[in-house]
Amino acid sequence: MLTIDDISYSVEGRLLLDGASARIPAGHKVGLIGRNGTGKTTLFRLIRGELALEGGAITLPQRARIGGVAQEVPANEVSLLDTVLAADTERAALMAEAEEAVDATRIAEVQTRLADIDAWSAEARASSILKGLGFDDAEQLMPCSAFSGGWRMRVALAGVLFAQPDLLLLDEPTNYLDLEGALWLESYLAKYPHTVIIISHDRGLLNRAVGAILHLEDRQLTFYQGPYDQFARQRAEQRAVQASMAKKQQARVAHLQSFVDRFRAKASKAKQAQARLKMIEKIDLVAAPEEVARRVFTFPQPEELSPPIISIEGGETGYDDKPVLRGLNLRIDHDDRIALLGKNGQGKSTLSKLLSDRLPLMAGKMTRSAKLRIGYFAQHQVDELHIDETPLQHLQRERPETQQSKLRAQLAGFGLGADQAETEVGRLSGGQKARLSLLLATLDAPHLLILDEPTNHLDIESREALVEALTAYGGAVILVSHDMHLLSMVADRLWLVSDGGVKPFDDDLEAYRKLLLSSDKPAKSDKPKPAKKDEAPRRATREKLMALRAEVRKCEDRVEKITDMHGKLSRKLADPAIYDAAKTAELAEWNRKFAEVEEGLKRAEALWMAALEKLEKVGG
Repeated sequence: MLTIDDISYSVEGRLLLDGASARIPAGHKVGLIGRNGTGKTTLFRLIRGELALEGGAITLPQRARIGGVAQEVPANEVSLLDTVLAADTERAALMAEAEEAVDATRIAEVQTRLADIDAWSAEARASSILKGLGFDDAEQLMPCSAFSGGWRMRVALAGVLFAQPDLLLLDEPTNYLDLEGALWLESYLAKYPHTVIIISHDRGLLNRAVGAILHLEDRQLTFYQGPYDQFARQRAEQRAVQASMAKKQQARVAHLQSFVDRFRAKASKAKQAQARLKMIEKIDLVAAPEEVARRVFTFPQPEELSPPIISIEGGETGYDDKPVLRGLNLRIDHDDRIALLGKNGQGKSTLSKLLSDRLPLMAGKMTRSAKLRIGYFAQHQVDELHIDETPLQHLQRERPETQQSKLRAQLAGFGLGADQAETEVGRLSGGQKARLSLLLATLDAPHLLILDEPTNHLDIESREALVEALTAYGGAVILVSHDMHLLSMVADRLWLVSDGGVKPFDDDLEAYRKLLLSSDKPAKSDKPKPAKKDEAPRRATREKLMALRAEVRKCEDRVEKITDMHGKLSRKLADPAIYDAAKTAELAEWNRKFAEVEEGLKRAEALWMAALEKLEKVGG
């Protein structure tokens, strides 16, 4: 058991922990949550003994091993597999001793201990962990120096998972994982044999990988049984009760105080007034819960463009004349919400760069709307901000003619208030930097917004605000993220990037999650299995029906909009004035638009019919 008893700690005179206590039973998986800046990482450093407590005590069972990912592994020539194997220092020491020991008794002891810790299966276990985190068999034999810092962080994570410490402390581990790695980690942690405490803002992980929540708020720790959603319900109920009690007490105090104010000066009522004053003093006031400042994102709305906004036929793209993706036949409309799925290295970022005009098309044909504006956010852009400039200065560079008051309003629309607007970027938190980068990406009201891991460094409230903003946003969205909750709330189409191509994934995210976690099973045949004669057709679940009906409604709306646009263009082309000899160029432009809309209408009607057929097949 981990016991945190009445601990206190401050940084630069600011109390982070003040008499905080908690008990973490052995073997529990616990999510440590709290608003950014409350001291979660500091608590980890106190548990590891890296910082000295100002009061109280933290105790663990004697000889308990504590593990965590402090930094990336060095860029040396040791292979990934050997780096992970070396992380289990006891095994490494015993293996070395087994080579050199000559005393028969000691040799027996070493071999017995090696058997106890299952040392002979170590290489297979290490390889399995590396594979789960995205390294194939060939990469596991490559030196660490062959990989970037983010990938070496994965190797460090693999090492601590392999070592299996008695207390595993993980601080935002999914920030350097893709969706596939994050889902594997969820599954692995759920079966981890010892105690785990994980700092995370990923609701999916906090719901599936942990069974309890440790909440750090107001310098205190509170332990809640159950995953995050259960904690959120309990927390909301507690706040409602607390607010109600505070309101009733305030009314009671106001009533007593009004009597005191009215009759204090009257001799005949003085005793009653004094009695009521004492009653007020004895009331143990319940503080009303603080209203958490609402986290917001305000995306500017683009005007609508004729569909499709991007169309690719027979496309091919890659780097240095080496194709990464081939046979691309893709279409994006103004209201699409598309999530890109696929393991790291399969080409999700390559596709994002192609769509955002950061990579050229090597073969095939790509058509874009003439007025198309694209916003692009990638995690590396946060690191490319000017650390010695303020957010306001960043905006002034992009909008030198715009009044400073308007620029400040735009910053406030992304949760960067007056103080943050004038603070150098180097002193901002990771979440504040991410907000600034998102603001810069959406400054021109893009028709297509491409987001590559936008939630790194964002807390839970900010992630919910991003979901709301993307839901209200009027343009198309291409989304790459390890946050299953964000993907499930925003995306209505899934594209699978794999084997050098891109194709629709016709099932939902939960099915994709199950597919990844059962990837060792034989792949399903493309041919449907014949149904048994006595097998009744399975009814679609309510969620499936709702999703299909929503798709039909969306297709209907799309056909209606394009039909309306088709009518307007038809009326325009029916106007004799447009056929004036002086308007040849204008006529050609209108004819081009009409042809695009006619093609768009055909495709929209085909999608509508396909959606209706799907719905009919499941009895909807």
